[in-house]
Amino acid sequence: IRKYGYYYVDKTGMIADLLETETAEVTLITRPRRFGKTMGMSMLANFFDIREDSKPMFEGLEISQNTELCSQWMNQWPVLFLSFKDVDGLTFASAKGMLLERIANLCKAHSYLALSERVNPDDVKIFKKLSDLVNGDPTDAMMKTAISLLMQMMRDHYGKPVILLIDEYDVPIAKASANGYYPEMLEVIKGLMSTAL
Repeated sequence: IRKYGYYYVDKTGMIADLLETETAEVTLITRPRRFGKTMGMSMLANFFDIREDSKPMFEGLEISQNTELCSQWMNQWPVLFLSFKDVDGLTFASAKGMLLERIANLCKAHSYLALSERVNPDDVKIFKKLSDLVNGDPTDAMMKTAISLLMQMMRDHYGKPVILLIDEYDVPIAKASANGYYPEMLEVIKGLMSTAL
């Protein structure tokens, strides 16, 4: 929206609100549909992500006035941003396949971790299995700890804590409930979330 000059309602004050209030290990942002949760998370990811240069994107917005906060936080932290929006299926096998695809794409987006000398070689082996949808064949345990593994690898690579942003976290469970495989999906998502958080 900012890159192409479309109308943008400045919500960057949310960044300062999150950073200047007492920090929590986990912040849950709940709003009804179409209230901008995904756009808000995209804004946060672009602001924090150490792999980005977001200064031009935030120029002229409210947050840019807080130069001290920007110098301390803007593009200074590793960020893992994922969405469970498309983890859906009429059967558990189908939904699990979609979840594996989301994890594989996340690994591909962070493929530099497989080449890092600071990352544990055993973690790289699991990472490669998770990223290869054709021949990887990751175990259920690998899938349940995938987010945690990625965060550990990023922490090792950058030497900094990781900011984890999860969008549409409830979709896999809601779809599972509607299609009759709730217990199986709950087990996977519970493992995935508890190890990550």
